[in-house]
Amino acid sequence: MTLALVLPLAACASGTSPMQLYPLQGPIADDDPTLVIQATAKNTTGTSGDLSFRLPEAGRCTGTWSSLTPRTVSHTKGMSLTFKKTGGEVGREIETVAGVNNGEIYAVCADGTRVQGTFVIGSGTASGTGQASDTNGNVYKLLF
Repeated sequence: MTLALVLPLAACASGTSPMQLYPLQGPIADDDPTLVIQATAKNTTGTSGDLSFRLPEAGRCTGTWSSLTPRTVSHTKGMSLTFKKTGGEVGREIETVAGVNNGEIYAVCADGTRVQGTFVIGSGTASGTGQASDTNGNVYKLLF
């Protein structure tokens, strides 16, 4: 009975991946060019999720990441009359299409600073690269 309760909870668990923002230009890069801003992207097994990080002087930032990852979905149903598969057959299969996909991030910080960026990500992976900028004139390299 415990196993029956644990399995649905495990299926609901979502992946979390680290993301780094490297200041390239602007006040943050001028102040400390070695600074690496650590971000956390949630639900990285899906196509969008929550994003959180802290910017110097701007405080905590929260937002969303989203990737345009095409997937194919096929449904199976019918009746089988073979000795191995007697009875009906019902199923659903989701498959990620291979390729490089585009994505975006958007976040708002505690002081009102807005961060927006774009990235590319490989299908079926939780890694990518891109660029972001904020409303204070900072430009970041985005790696995850």
